[in-house]
Amino acid sequence: MSATAPADRCYRHPDRVSWVLCSRCGRTICGECQQQAPVGVRCPECARELAQEQRTLQRETRAAHGGPRTEVGRRARQWFAQPAPVTMSIVAVTALVGALQLLPGDLSAQLLYFFGFSLVEPWRFVTYALVHAGVIHFAFNMLVLWMVGPAIEQRIGRLPFLAAYVISAAGAAVAVAWFTPMSAVVGASGAIYALFGMAIGMQRMLGRVQPTLLLIVGINLVITFVVGGISWPAHVGGLVIGLALGFGIGLVHKRMRGDQATKSAWLVIGAVALVLAGLFALRVVSVL
Repeated sequence: MSATAPADRCYRHPDRVSWVLCSRCGRTICGECQQQAPVGVRCPECARELAQEQRTLQRETRAAHGGPRTEVGRRARQWFAQPAPVTMSIVAVTALVGALQLLPGDLSAQLLYFFGFSLVEPWRFVTYALVHAGVIHFAFNMLVLWMVGPAIEQRIGRLPFLAAYVISAAGAAVAVAWFTPMSAVVGASGAIYALFGMAIGMQRMLGRVQPTLLLIVGINLVITFVVGGISWPAHVGGLVIGLALGFGIGLVHKRMRGDQATKSAWLVIGAVALVLAGLFALRVVSVL
């Protein structure tokens, strides 16, 4: 096995040409090394790591004393035993808010929209990501979340993934408050672009970035600046935040393993959150 195989060669079999990349770490893998996954394929190392995490989770569940005594409790345990419960929970909550938007008066929009000039309602820096401008807007964002989110969640852990998603949404709102303060923004696009950035950063640190991912991000950035009515600060701000998180967490996971990597990932997330909090404070001071 060669750690320095060319980009178009399998990292385990350098004599074999392949253009297939692991959907988790981005390394090139040949047909023999490809392990089927719910989305794409994975390399043997990533497949082993995920299998081990699942076995550990199952052992912990069996070892727990007693268990949920109600049907709701049993269903909750089954929900969080799936590979990406946080990703699916975000989709479910966003869908619920979308359903509330259909009610007369659109109460969710009144309470959850983000206005760049409204700094005295801090909850809007996160809740706006739950509201969408239409079915297509909602469907596209949730489709990308479903495609990109699980691999990141499984790599960095459930709570770190949730924290990174919330911080990314808030950071995109901070960018809007700085660059287009008179605009009203809705949708999870800022957080979705952050997931793109995280995937790019982590893949670059752990292997090679999938060309398809770069193409998708590039096309969407062009659309952001060409089509009217799209908040470019939210998209670009989210992408920058995601790149910072992805490169930082990718570096941590490249050098560490297990619980140590997870704890260090929290430091990266915390550092990005502190920077964004500082930018928010500066914005508040600038408008006083």
